[in-house]
Amino acid sequence: MIAVSACLMGIPCRYDGKAKYSPQIIGKLKDKEIIAICPEVLGGLPVPRKPVEIMNGTGSQVLRGEKKVYDKEGKDLTSFFLKGARLTLQLLQIHEVKMACLKENSPSCGVNYVYDGKFRNQKLKGSGITSSMLVSNGIDVFSEYEIARIR
Repeated sequence: MIAVSACLMGIPCRYDGKAKYSPQIIGKLKDKEIIAICPEVLGGLPVPRKPVEIMNGTGSQVLRGEKKVYDKEGKDLTSFFLKGARLTLQLLQIHEVKMACLKENSPSCGVNYVYDGKFRNQKLKGSGITSSMLVSNGIDVFSEYEIARIR
């Protein structure tokens, strides 16, 4: 079984109420058992919602309590993101999922990059909160740009 960001599966759960449907991923996964996940919705955030970024940091820094997550209006949403990451990990552990394809650049799911927290469309090298938590718990995580890793 493989976990996939729900937005990549065509589920409109992103902050803007849209999906990021990826026919390439769907095609690659046609013979696989899939579990669609959206850590932000699992954490209790609505759809749609204000854009959110990790302020000048990465998911691993949020997990260590060093950085926070804010929406564009300055509201601290860190607790929602931490809850969503924990619930996602629990769900994957229950289903014995060892691999996850997650949406790049997301404050939750970003694998290699996240936005810098200044809402100016600039990215930092690093992963999102859920991505960091999954990797630290032995789950193989990769982005939609790395689908060759699906086995």
